[in-house]
Amino acid sequence: METQFAVVTCPACFQVFEVPAPPLSELPAELDYDCEICCRPMLIRFFEEEGQPAAEARGLDD
Repeated sequence: METQFAVVTCPACFQVFEVPAPPLSELPAELDYDCEICCRPMLIRFFEEEGQPAAEARGLDD
C-alpha cells in the first residue's frame, strides 16, 4: 500500500509541511508529533476528507 501524506501547519512556528498519514481504515486518529522545522511537540488529528487523509495540528497546551 502506498503511503499517503497530509499537510499540517505547525501551531508554534507556522511552517507548513507534510506528514505521513495513517491508512484511511484507521481514521480518525490523533498522534503526537514533533515539528520538522522547530522541533516543538504538537498533536495532529487525522481525519478523512473527500476520500483522502487530512490533518490539523494543535499545540499541547491548546
